[in-house]
Amino acid sequence: MVFGRSSNRRPVEPVTLKILVAGGFGVGKTTLVGAVSEIRPLRTEETLSEIGRPVDDTAGVENKTTTTVAMDFGRITLREDLVLYLFGTPGQDRFWFLWDELAQGALGAVVLADTRRLEDSFAAVDYFERRGISFTVAVNCFDGAGRFPVDSVRAALDLDPGVPLMMCDARDRESVKDVLVAVVEHALAQVNDRRQHATT
Repeated sequence: MVFGRSSNRRPVEPVTLKILVAGGFGVGKTTLVGAVSEIRPLRTEETLSEIGRPVDDTAGVENKTTTTVAMDFGRITLREDLVLYLFGTPGQDRFWFLWDELAQGALGAVVLADTRRLEDSFAAVDYFERRGISFTVAVNCFDGAGRFPVDSVRAALDLDPGVPLMMCDARDRESVKDVLVAVVEHALAQVNDRRQHATT
């Protein structure tokens, strides 16, 4: 009887990294997490109510009927040795107190932007800059939204030259994976830079 070779290869213990997905109200954070998550995403959505209408600016997203009130959570395996845990932040001002909790232990973040409401991204960009958390800006290309050159969007957001900025479709798994790879690569490069500076 002939037996196949037994493999001595040990199972790989994956590295797990925490990534935040932030941005303004209605920009597509829940959609992005759901597009790539290999598990059923955890969502904490509630129906928009008349009571909240004065504080929830729905201009540009008039068809939106729900909102995240705590977080979205998903998981994606980029390689057998690398797993990302995705935490989508709530977009409205009144839930920003949750951001500090969600940001603990995060390697980096995606700031999702909408060119129709670009000013809604300022708070997220400022948040990560002030806390020294690496981030990548991803412009969610909504149907019917204006398309602008990357340099124009970068200037409008007043981004540092080293901050990656890319276009994406938050509904498309491969497009979102490209964004997440960019976030991880940028964040790890910054970690390595800090280590080199600390040893010189």
